[in-house]
Amino acid sequence: MGMDLTVFMVDWGELSAIPVEHRIGRLEDIAWPGEFGNVYDGRDERSHGWLWPPGTAPAWCAVYSFLSTTGAHMPHARAGAAWADMRPLVDTPVRQSIDRFLGGLIWDEEQANTPAVAGGGVFPPPADRWHPHVLLVCPPEAVAGKARAWERVKPCLEELSGAFAAECEGWAGRPDTFESFVALLREWGAVVAEAAHRGWGLVGLP
Repeated sequence: MGMDLTVFMVDWGELSAIPVEHRIGRLEDIAWPGEFGNVYDGRDERSHGWLWPPGTAPAWCAVYSFLSTTGAHMPHARAGAAWADMRPLVDTPVRQSIDRFLGGLIWDEEQANTPAVAGGGVFPPPADRWHPHVLLVCPPEAVAGKARAWERVKPCLEELSGAFAAECEGWAGRPDTFESFVALLREWGAVVAEAAHRGWGLVGLP
């Protein structure tokens, strides 16, 4: 059974008001049954997009349900590995924009076989490096930069098909098809765009 990835869009001001040691727990309470109920109540397994906590109080975070990943982290890791393989074949301006867009989300220049331990002081450090409490932390200022990069990336996605075919097609540990790779990037684009529109940040928990 593999690791999951739950991506939150978060009002950074509200998150910052919570003591550091309680922030992960508060996010988990919103995403899974607990004090605030279950954000997935009333949604079937095919639902995707933004899931908001129930109730009438103004929400300070939401969970994004990816259409094709069923909550698993592995499709994101495979897409990140695919980009690592492809990028030497991509023209420099496009490569730089995609690097900025995907960096810290599903790919890192120093990408290793295990997820990077994220946090940057926003969350407490994990007690066990093999089971990080946080998979990604992207504050609002970084999200804004990624949204600008995404606007440059969107028109260029089909140009990546040749690089994907050369480096990823048919390889284990890579997305099954170019179409599924691009679909996941488009979902990340939607996530980043909405968070940037609100001036919020992003957090990914396993």
